[in-house]
Amino acid sequence: MNKKLDVRALAILGLMTALLILFSFTPIGTIPIGPLSITLNVIPIAMAAIALGPVGGLAMGCVFGLLSFLQCIGVGIPSGMGAVLFSIDPFLAFIQRFIPRALDGFLVGLIFRALAKKPGPRPACFIAGFCSAFLNTAFFMSALVLLFGQTEYVQGLMKGRSFLVFVCAFVGVNAVVEMVVCTIISGFVGVALYHAKILPLKN
Repeated sequence: MNKKLDVRALAILGLMTALLILFSFTPIGTIPIGPLSITLNVIPIAMAAIALGPVGGLAMGCVFGLLSFLQCIGVGIPSGMGAVLFSIDPFLAFIQRFIPRALDGFLVGLIFRALAKKPGPRPACFIAGFCSAFLNTAFFMSALVLLFGQTEYVQGLMKGRSFLVFVCAFVGVNAVVEMVVCTIISGFVGVALYHAKILPLKN
């Protein structure tokens, strides 16, 4: 990797990090749609994964995970659930917030790289956007049940329901709309960057 490519990669990482901070600490990252609240935080992860592969996706996933954990202690927009989980076990709260996002970014980068040749980078951008939102929800909820499933707090949320029923009821339409929004925005932005010859990052 030459210096020019290094600079472009760092610029993309810097821009995506700035977007994540903006989305996490201000209402800009949340779109109210009727009773729903759609987060845009997974979009910078998808874009970093598209531009820089699994390493870029992992880096942005780690940033998102750290920012998400900070919200548990009131930094940025506070997370009610995060505050409760932090009060139960701060270390497990960090794991539950950090690992799913890091793993999400890494896997989305691998998925995009695998699909970039066939069916091609443009459809792969849309698939990466969908996977970023889907995997984020799946990993986050799985970690919640795995690490805190036996606590009184999560047992009260589950109300005796199975894992799948609980996840569907808890995230519901909100998660579906997030997947649609992330798919559309990540896909069209990625395609636009390819048309503008900004991507792929090569001489």
